[in-house]
Amino acid sequence: MRRAAERARYTYDEYRRFEEATDAKHEYIDGEILAMAGGTPEHAALAAAVIAELSRQLVGGPCTTFTSDLRVRVRATGLATYPDATVICGDLERDPEDPNAAVNPTVLIEVLSDSTAAYDAGEKFAHYRQIPHLREYVLVSHQERRIEVRRRDPGDAWQTLQVTRGGTLHLASIGADLSLDTLYDRSPLTRPL
Repeated sequence: MRRAAERARYTYDEYRRFEEATDAKHEYIDGEILAMAGGTPEHAALAAAVIAELSRQLVGGPCTTFTSDLRVRVRATGLATYPDATVICGDLERDPEDPNAAVNPTVLIEVLSDSTAAYDAGEKFAHYRQIPHLREYVLVSHQERRIEVRRRDPGDAWQTLQVTRGGTLHLASIGADLSLDTLYDRSPLTRPL
């Protein structure tokens, strides 16, 4: 669950200084600084599996996989957040106001949790879709073997595709494939799903 910091409104510069002074991660939205709750072991296992698989497939190519330590800024809306995984193709472009925030993700991945699923699928996606470079947004279920991808088509519309048990998700923008069974079978915590 996200919790707002004590004061009502902060500037982005105040948010950056706040982030630099703490080890915890916070999201910045509409002048508010919101604490990002830690995930479950299952959440962490799924995020690690996705990052490991994408890193393995993308090694030596033009795209780089980043962990949730990379802050992403949506310039159009002001959102700053830490996706569970980010893939950037080409050079990483830094936010002019924040050298520690990337502004050009190609793929963003969120592993869902009970407290964030609705937000990740709704409001957060409304922000993410404002990123011109973003081509695919991936939502990994924590309750069942299901991955949803939202793809930007050449006409700038978004199409949604779901892949379930036994399926493979092809991420066209980066030329990578995610086998659901491989991801979920990687950890004993997620094998029962």
